Amino acid sequence: MTRSLPTLLLLALAAPLSAQEAAPAAEPGDQAVEAEAADSPAGEDRSENSAAGIAAEPASEAGAAPVPGARAAQPQREVGADWPFWGGDAAATRYTPLDQITPANVDRLERAFVYHTGDLPEGTAEGTYSPETTPLKVGDDLLLCSAMNVLISVNAATGEENWRFDPGVPNEAIPYGATCRGVALWTDPEAAEGDPCATRVIEATLDAKLVAVDIADGSPCEEFGENGTVDLWQDIGERVPGWYAVTAPPAIVRGVVVTGAQVLDGQAEEAPSGVVRGFDARTGELAWAWDLAAPEQNRSGPPEGEVYTRGTPNMWTTATADEELGQVYLPMGNSAVDYYGSNRSEAENEYATSLVALDATTGEEVWHFQTVRHDVWDYDLGSQATLLDWLGTPAILLPSKQGDLYILDRRTGEPLTPVGELTDLPQGEIEPDYISPSQPYSEWHTLRMEPLEAKDSWGATPLDQLWCRIQFHRANYDGYFTPPSSDEPWIQYPGYNGGSDWGSVAVDTARGIIVANYNDVPNYNRLVPRDEVEGVPIDEQDERGTGPEGAADPQVGAPYGINVNAGWRNPVTGMPCVAPPYGGIRAIDLDTGETLWDRPLGTARRNGPFGIPSYLPIDIGTPNNGGSVVTASGLVFIAAATDNLFRAIDIETGETLWSDVLPAGGQANPIAYEANGRQYVLVTAMGHHFMETLVGDSVIAYALPE
Repeated sequence: MTRSLPTLLLLALAAPLSAQEAAPAAEPGDQAVEAEAADSPAGEDRSENSAAGIAAEPASEAGAAPVPGARAAQPQREVGADWPFWGGDAAATRYTPLDQITPANVDRLERAFVYHTGDLPEGTAEGTYSPETTPLKVGDDLLLCSAMNVLISVNAATGEENWRFDPGVPNEAIPYGATCRGVALWTDPEAAEGDPCATRVIEATLDAKLVAVDIADGSPCEEFGENGTVDLWQDIGERVPGWYAVTAPPAIVRGVVVTGAQVLDGQAEEAPSGVVRGFDARTGELAWAWDLAAPEQNRSGPPEGEVYTRGTPNMWTTATADEELGQVYLPMGNSAVDYYGSNRSEAENEYATSLVALDATTGEEVWHFQTVRHDVWDYDLGSQATLLDWLGTPAILLPSKQGDLYILDRRTGEPLTPVGELTDLPQGEIEPDYISPSQPYSEWHTLRMEPLEAKDSWGATPLDQLWCRIQFHRANYDGYFTPPSSDEPWIQYPGYNGGSDWGSVAVDTARGIIVANYNDVPNYNRLVPRDEVEGVPIDEQDERGTGPEGAADPQVGAPYGINVNAGWRNPVTGMPCVAPPYGGIRAIDLDTGETLWDRPLGTARRNGPFGIPSYLPIDIGTPNNGGSVVTASGLVFIAAATDNLFRAIDIETGETLWSDVLPAGGQANPIAYEANGRQYVLVTAMGHHFMETLVGDSVIAYALPE
């Protein structure tokens, strides 16, 4: 993808607005443009194959005895009229068989209803909201959580509220952002119809609790934990609000609720543990714990007076449950100190930035596949993996932040698509004995672009461009595995928000097409010597800051702090130092890995130097967060981009067929469902502080005119 731009685009930057949004200009395909800020309707043995980066280990031959409460595989709710899982179906394909809305009639879509959660930031929560909320739809109801974990049920056809339950999460619990991506459902196979909590809505909260309520009326499930709540701080250590939080929906498999947690990055080596735990879905009792540094010792919890191993990699994103195999797949992050690794344990090195398969009934490891060795780039796995039947083999599709897509045998972790080996990689001067001299990469498909060159430096004026080119030449850069440096900055490309992130990919299983949106922006980083570190770790702070992640992280316990310029932006104009596009969307042939089409995602309408909107309806490709949904009729619905547009794209051509202007940022995954014979597509427009989009509280459903 070329980085050159016509002169017309020199003022159209993808640095999003940081101030309140000004009135937009009309553009083709927009609906209700005149009311953008309003919500009126418009509406085996371990493999030695180092090239594959694989470590496939079955559970012990004898195996552990199933935990009390573990159950046989149960039938799974199907996607279609419903959207019963965060990823659509149990396989997390984000594909619906609904086809009422088609490429021929999508331009007639109108807003069917708009619902407001009422959850907007107040007080110390200002500047921290990034809800990223995706509802479920089951029966007549939508089930969702707000940014601060208020559980809500809404009529799926009218938008009328049925009930809400507020778990009372305080502002001080907000980690980097107030986020609740979604909830999970579990139906007790032993309950009779009409029993209290026969079907329950389960969420994990920012203040580290598991909460279960009755789907019928939102009342707490009293037999679950203590009056419907399980304390996830148990055996974690000292409670430091915001350091340990859950932002992703749990996975439920074989009657076990599986959850990890977000551990705030870059604070200290002695951060809370990245332990992943399973809880009985009926009682809330601990079923097992997977502490990667002490898996056997801490399987049933640590010995009395001890805590789970501190500072280990965590799973902050969404796991995938395989009810038939009884396995759960965990996309893991890296260690508590992201950008320095010489003090890490061998267990951390083995499991960081890996997809880990556990037996969900025992918590024992089945296999793991590592995508980055000795990760000092914060390339943690953010995407939910997708289950596939790939060329006759039970498979799992794994996207990564550095852009590589892998397809693995989900029974063993063995790669089904070619995996190559990068060798003779730069070691750097900071920790040359630690940086891995080789790394795996996907030979099947990658979203990663060609390496940067000095000529890619860019600015709105020749002076800006010169400044950025000087910054390029003074930085270390030798490809996407350039090791961290301190004497000079280093360019990380793609940055930690690059490739595929938590929005994940969608898979049209009928057509055999993967739809992947991605970011294509660098970071400009520097390791800060300890005597220059100004950041204070969260456990010593009197007042929390709201700066970008990594902007001044202390990394206590390492010789260096870290300073990250996310997006490598000019400090004066706020513009990135490389030319657009900064994000795109791509269709990939599932059988061959070949690109079918690739286009920028996002227009310049809200973007410009100094945060001044250009109003240009030109596709420049903005940063984006959130995924897509694909319909059987051949439509891709996606918001995600910082231009606040919700789009319908033709999956065959990549052409935008319809769009609507949202009242706030649409950094969330949309859904599709049916109610009373009418197909709806829905997205939450609630904004995102990191993406600098306007914050709101809208849940917006679209349908064809009745």
